[in-house]
Amino acid sequence: MTDSTQDSGPDPDKFVTVGKFLEPVNAQMAKGMLESAGIECFLQGENANSLLALAFRARLLVHKQDEDTAREILGEAVGELTGDELTEEERHELEAGDDKG
Repeated sequence: MTDSTQDSGPDPDKFVTVGKFLEPVNAQMAKGMLESAGIECFLQGENANSLLALAFRARLLVHKQDEDTAREILGEAVGELTGDELTEEERHELEAGDDKG
């Protein structure tokens, strides 16, 4: 008996980062944009920078299958809200971290 769900498409439990934010209010605004479009998302580390200002960024995560739509909805707003974009190294690091338990 084989598990056919492994090859049947995107893993619904796989999340990817579509934005990183220094200011929690900006993270909440971006999250609201996605939620209003019906995309399930959540913030990771949104309160961490209250411990040490500007040292941590909140990450906005969505299901892997929603990544393209989320990026399209956020469009230019993510760059404006975060002040920068993810580098290739950060993207690779985040994707590697998404595979962990």
